[in-house]
Amino acid sequence: MESKPSLDKVASKVAGLGIPGLVLLTTMALTGWAGAAAITTALAALGGPLGMLGGIALLGVLILVSKGLTEYGFEAVFKATADELVKNGHTKEEIKEKVNSYPISKGLKLKIGAYLDEKEE
Repeated sequence: MESKPSLDKVASKVAGLGIPGLVLLTTMALTGWAGAAAITTALAALGGPLGMLGGIALLGVLILVSKGLTEYGFEAVFKATADELVKNGHTKEEIKEKVNSYPISKGLKLKIGAYLDEKEE
């Protein structure tokens, strides 16, 4: 007879993965599968056209982003990213249009737009 791991032990393992762990867990739950099939399907879904490898890469990027947000805060990461986009040739208007198409709060959109407006060319 196989014993189940305790919920605390499972939660501890998922928490060890941080935000990417929650993303993977949620995606696995949405697949409707269990076990290895759920992991495979979730990683493939997260990876889009790149499949499971893309899903693994996305989780790696999420680790980097979540650590950056924890260490520097949202505003610092946002400003550095916006600066890098401008440096790479994107116009402020392009960035604003893209941001306005995202499902984020109006307040955050205004804050991002204000930062871009006050930024020197």
